[in-house]
Amino acid sequence: MPSQKPDTLAQASNTWLKSYYFVRFAVSAAWVALAFTVARTMPPLAAIMLVAYPAWDALANFLDAQRTGGLSRNKSQLLNFVISALTTLAVAVALTRSMNTVLAVYGVWAVLSGVFQLITAVRRWKTNGAQWAMILSGAQSALAGLFFVKMAGGIEDIGITNVAPYAAFGAFYFLVSAVWLTVSDILRKSPRTAS
Repeated sequence: MPSQKPDTLAQASNTWLKSYYFVRFAVSAAWVALAFTVARTMPPLAAIMLVAYPAWDALANFLDAQRTGGLSRNKSQLLNFVISALTTLAVAVALTRSMNTVLAVYGVWAVLSGVFQLITAVRRWKTNGAQWAMILSGAQSALAGLFFVKMAGGIEDIGITNVAPYAAFGAFYFLVSAVWLTVSDILRKSPRTAS
């Protein structure tokens, strides 16, 4: 009986992660769809969405950490929560200056949150497996952030559609992670069913 406990805990953790990844995919996909359609011609909506995106990331990291042992046991998510909350405020201030400033703030945030996401995924690989998509997502986020900072220093017009592809890749990786965990769980259970 005690030998089944770690397996039961891992299964409960995977159940949470699958739901979490699917929800993050849905929210990001909806954000991207709005960014490419309605928000691109409605600056007030775009501004609200640009502030809401890091705020949602902060909330999501907080909830995920709470469900998996708390912020004190998940230092990378604690840092991600803090940096995303600060980014929310920084974006609100940057909107009063220019979209280039907003993009620069997003760039710094993408680098830092990408690194923290990568660390979280590496740590989770031991307990949950199937984290390669989250590792790729974290690395790509950091690279995209550097690109944002460079683009922010340019002279071209910047808008919410410059940020939307970044969110779209995030949505894709969350979906892949959710599906991969689902398939892994099915494959893990099938030998037991057969025996």
